[in-house]
Amino acid sequence: MISKNTIDRVFEASRVEEVLGDFVNLKKSGSNYKGLSPFSDERTPSFMVSPVKQIWKDFSSGKGGNVVAFLMEHEHFTYPEAIKYLAKKYNIEVEETEQSQEQKEQADERESMYLVSEFAAKYFKNTLLKTELGKAIGLSYFKERGFTEETIEKFQLGYCLDDWNAFTNEALSKGYKLEYLEKTGLTIVKGEKQFDRFKGRVMFPIQSMSGRVLGFGGRILTNDKKAAKYLNSPESEIYHKSKVLYGIYHAKQAISKEDNCYLVEGYTDVIQFNQAGIENVVSSSGTALTPEQIRLINRLTKNITVLFDSDAAGQRASIRGIDLILEQGMNVKVCAFPEGDDPDSFAKKNTEEEIRLYLKENSKDFLNYKASLLMEDAKNDPVKKASLIRDMVNSISKIPDNIQQEVYVQETARIMDISEEVLFSTLAQLTGGQVKKAAPQRPRSMEVVKGDAVPGTKVNEQYELEKTIISLLLLYGSIEEEFEELVVKIDDKGEMKLEPEINRAKVYEKIYLDLQEDEMKFANPNFKEVYDRIIRKFTAEGELVQESFLNEIPVETAAAITDILMEDDRYALSNWEGKEIFVRSKEDRVGQMVQETILNLRRFLVKEKVKDLSKKLPDSSSEESQEILQEIMDYDQLRKKISEKLMRAM
Repeated sequence: MISKNTIDRVFEASRVEEVLGDFVNLKKSGSNYKGLSPFSDERTPSFMVSPVKQIWKDFSSGKGGNVVAFLMEHEHFTYPEAIKYLAKKYNIEVEETEQSQEQKEQADERESMYLVSEFAAKYFKNTLLKTELGKAIGLSYFKERGFTEETIEKFQLGYCLDDWNAFTNEALSKGYKLEYLEKTGLTIVKGEKQFDRFKGRVMFPIQSMSGRVLGFGGRILTNDKKAAKYLNSPESEIYHKSKVLYGIYHAKQAISKEDNCYLVEGYTDVIQFNQAGIENVVSSSGTALTPEQIRLINRLTKNITVLFDSDAAGQRASIRGIDLILEQGMNVKVCAFPEGDDPDSFAKKNTEEEIRLYLKENSKDFLNYKASLLMEDAKNDPVKKASLIRDMVNSISKIPDNIQQEVYVQETARIMDISEEVLFSTLAQLTGGQVKKAAPQRPRSMEVVKGDAVPGTKVNEQYELEKTIISLLLLYGSIEEEFEELVVKIDDKGEMKLEPEINRAKVYEKIYLDLQEDEMKFANPNFKEVYDRIIRKFTAEGELVQESFLNEIPVETAAAITDILMEDDRYALSNWEGKEIFVRSKEDRVGQMVQETILNLRRFLVKEKVKDLSKKLPDSSSEESQEILQEIMDYDQLRKKISEKLMRAM
């Protein structure tokens, strides 16, 4: 258990914009920050971060919460893991009581696999640096590659002894279960025998964006032709090759800062570039590039530079991934290295300044690169040249932005000496299927369109009213306002009349007393829990600090609150004021909103009560029916009075 003191210190130190900035490329937007959603595939920012409220909201997926909620949602951390991650980031010592054996056994499968992977990474690194065989074999190899001690430490490089089960036996002796050693792929189980998967290999831990060890890559050091040169961990609950990029943990901040990501092929390419001082580099780790990997980069930058080996066959194979990058709406450049070099060897023999200069001078737009690469094959062959042009236009068709498409068509026409009309015609043929599937154009103003009406989504009126009450309490609960009450008075003739009377009260007092008076209860369990907590907070302390309040409630409940707190910030994404559309501030009409909301909730509940009573009529006796009818009439009268009050409140 982590102590409350540690949790309080973590929340006090953590800044939501700093933490989330490690995972999402955030741009300033008024008093907030915005960026692309890390939870969905989008090209227009709908992810909003509020430094003032210390919360975030993803309008595309509906997720939201505080800094801990983000880490739990994005990195699949448990609550304690998120706290520990933040404590490490802000150099806060974690005070906790030691877990009992029973508590360790209760850890879920996913967490157990993470723990096994973390142990393996430490074990392999220790074997590399502190055992004779590790130093003689593994460490010697890394030093031959030119890796420094700092680099080895940074990337947690290691070595697995050339022994059938040295690692497995050590893990079992430390209390780690064979079940999880097998599920992570670290151990191969054959009946009653167990073998180390990475026997005799140098080890490259593969980390998530937050630094958690997900799996491993292992390189063999012998000339055994039957064994794969590189071996990766198998797919597991925590390791999905198609969704991971090697080096992303160390590269994320540099990618965001440089607004560019270098994409290479292997582990050592990434490591050599880092050692040379260029950190914004990642690798797909020998697997074919996937949309999920591209979207991982897209969260941090719109710009990718693909770095190829000088080998022509490798370039042609790799260039196929460019279309995937274009489909994600990203900007692509390509850079090939001199004959005989790859990113690893080139970085090893050049300084940081020389590497940066080379990349700057030799990075080409994907179109120019593709043309120069494939034109060699086409030469004076008209058929091959036509095929090349179609291939280039096919790449252009992947670009979602129409303006970019047009610019690239014009550039292709210039490079290949062909008319733009022909290229646009070819482009139309390639995108024809998509055009046919596009939504029909919106009808012109005042034009009558015949056809069946499409039923709209039914609004849950009670949910919206309860949500508004929570919103008013969170945003304006401690504000004192004037409220008009209609009080029953007897006039000179002895008749009852409703007369207005102005009373001052705090918003939370007004809401609480009105709901108590009519015994109105929340139907939504999340809203009910939040309402009870808010009222307790106000009655005990007289105020509610949003930031600390969010940190005290369960993460799953916090998402509903974030939705409310960030609702107004949604409009900042559309920049209404920049379009000279000004939205009236809610602060100007808090009292009116409180009265309208409570009256509307009363009217809704009365209407529901009438519905319930009406359902009882068919099964009632004549005497019961008379009573029910009278009750319905009374409620109708009450509804009329509420409607009168609403007209006055508007």
